[in-house]
Amino acid sequence: MIKTLVLGAGHEVGKSCVVLMIGGKTIMFDCGMHMGYHDDRRFPDFSLIPKRGDYTQSIDCIIITHFHLDHIGALPYFTEICGYEGPIFMTYPTKALAPLMLEDYRRVMVDRRGQQEQFSVLQIHDSMKKVTAVDLKQTISLGSDIQFRAYYAGHVLGAAMFHLKVGESTVVYTGDYNMTPDRHLGAAQIDRLKPDLIITESTYATTIRDSKHARERDFLQAVHKCVTNGGKVLIPVFALGRAQELCILLDDYWERMNLKAPIYFSAGLTMQANVYYKLLIAWTNQKVKDTCITRNTFDFKHVSVFDRSQLNAPGPCVLFATPGMLSGGLSLEVFRLWAPFEQNMVVVPGYCVPGTVGYRLVTGKTVTLDADKRIKLEVRCQIHHLSFSAHTDAKGIMDLLRHVSARHVILVHGEKPKMALLRTRIISELGVPCFVPGNGETVEVPSRLVLKVLASEKFLTKSQSNSLQTSIKSKVDDVSAPKRHMEDVSLSSIHDIRSAIIIMDKEKTIQVLNPEEALNVLNVSQHNFLYRCRLPLYISGMNDKDFNAPEVFDRGPTEGNEISGKELMKPSKKCCRGIQEFSGFQQQYDLEDKDAENELIWAERKEQENELELEDKGAENERIWAEHKEQEGIPHSVLEAMVQTVYKHLVKQLGDIVCYKQDNCIVANSVCIKISSEKTQSGTENKAQYIFTCTWSGQDEELARQIISILHMMQIASQASA
Repeated sequence: MIKTLVLGAGHEVGKSCVVLMIGGKTIMFDCGMHMGYHDDRRFPDFSLIPKRGDYTQSIDCIIITHFHLDHIGALPYFTEICGYEGPIFMTYPTKALAPLMLEDYRRVMVDRRGQQEQFSVLQIHDSMKKVTAVDLKQTISLGSDIQFRAYYAGHVLGAAMFHLKVGESTVVYTGDYNMTPDRHLGAAQIDRLKPDLIITESTYATTIRDSKHARERDFLQAVHKCVTNGGKVLIPVFALGRAQELCILLDDYWERMNLKAPIYFSAGLTMQANVYYKLLIAWTNQKVKDTCITRNTFDFKHVSVFDRSQLNAPGPCVLFATPGMLSGGLSLEVFRLWAPFEQNMVVVPGYCVPGTVGYRLVTGKTVTLDADKRIKLEVRCQIHHLSFSAHTDAKGIMDLLRHVSARHVILVHGEKPKMALLRTRIISELGVPCFVPGNGETVEVPSRLVLKVLASEKFLTKSQSNSLQTSIKSKVDDVSAPKRHMEDVSLSSIHDIRSAIIIMDKEKTIQVLNPEEALNVLNVSQHNFLYRCRLPLYISGMNDKDFNAPEVFDRGPTEGNEISGKELMKPSKKCCRGIQEFSGFQQQYDLEDKDAENELIWAERKEQENELELEDKGAENERIWAEHKEQEGIPHSVLEAMVQTVYKHLVKQLGDIVCYKQDNCIVANSVCIKISSEKTQSGTENKAQYIFTCTWSGQDEELARQIISILHMMQIASQASA
């Protein structure tokens, strides 16, 4: 069983934190803060984590997907204040860039807003000392039970999805990802892992974004028009991620259009981040890697460092200011100065969390809003909201889910109404269970049961089907197909049917053997089973009182002759001639189908005196004869009619009935008459029971099922199985 406890990003975008409990192990994914709150709600509620002592004993490891504050912002608080001392993992770029993000946030919130200090510079430094950096597709093992591997997620430099394996249970946690490449990062890449569970972000759960080129064109035209008219353009961004993407875009455009208006980057963090981007260029897309041989993409020609003395300088300019969402710092300070002027413009390039100034700006319908320190601010500048978000859209989410093929889906990191719509779509189109838990809620999903078996060499080689060998050879030798290595041949599409026996010994070791090996291990010879079904019949003209109370038919295996599949054949005319040539009998004793309201009468299988069993007489198998020990017995023609009528229905439905050994019909039949004497006041009465016995080979179970089904339709048998 896989238990998923959502501590953050449940029905919201912010403070991502998901705790997985699998097989006695506890793993935390991400440890973020909410950018829209400045009280206790900014951090996940760590008190909900099931305790096995302190946090270090309760959590086996923490895995961070990327450096954004809503995924890593609470980590110093959890390690240095809550006291977690266990292992922490993230990619190399995330470990390099996370301290810059954390220090910038601490400086903005403490130095400029006067809020109580949440963690110090030293605590950030000490927290990062506990981190172990991992590379993409590097398998990390913790003890004998926990394994995980990182996959490229796009989104920002160093972002990763993680595939976790605990015992035989598997989970994919996506973090934030982007299924389309941009100017400096590639698209997310992950193997077809088919995990028990995938936990995916759903920021744009219902949004299908338009063409990236169209968005870039609109952005460049809007900025160009504003600066041409003498306006100032404010672009609030976080220092890492979209900032570099938009700088590349504007720097190239300024070069092509020969524009002179200055482009500024807020000093400090952003310029420091650009140095790291140059060092970590191996994590960018192929175009950036190829270009860096002649010129590093992050050596901008038209972007310079911003100085505060330029805040009120006349003339047009473009300013990238941190933080994004106008949640404080320089971006909010500049916004308050530039917003009252119509010629200026604010470009909001991505998603804004509810509760931030940026969110109120792009969703508000009034010209005033409550900005920093509860001061009413009149907004007259142009507002341009474009989706340059590095999150995938609804199409990308569905594409990833189809590719990964998980057995269960959990949605996090999104808005509840939109997540509900995406959940409905996932269930409808993919046919897998999907859950949308809120913060503090736990979801339990089953993990697949895996049995490890030992396959014998003979089973793997000699029992290998010809279709498998032929399929592989045809794929490799196909001269019309592009040349490829042998390991590129996908065997998953090849149907390989083998006969095998599964055996568990006293030590509970499971072995897969071919039939010959299994016979030797079990010390038995090859044999076959015959199954017998005894069905009571009703003859018209007889009263219900002439039969005993019902009892379910008997179907039990009896060992029969050893036969092979080659001996199965169609019946000869001689075998079934009695069916075809039978022409008539006394009509008053004809069989009838009972109506639904009539109760079928069953014969009890008991050892009784005066039992008379009818047997086939003669090799011709033409007739069934009866011998009567009682003078008042039923004429043998009635018994003959009874058997032949049933047999006739079977032949009509099945056509040629499969036989084995030619002289032994697979639907061998016989009739038993059980006659008992019972003394009554009026004298002695005979009570008769009639049983039709159908016998078939266990090797022909499919045929047996058809026979029983037909008998059901005739209302002769009330229950049967094969």
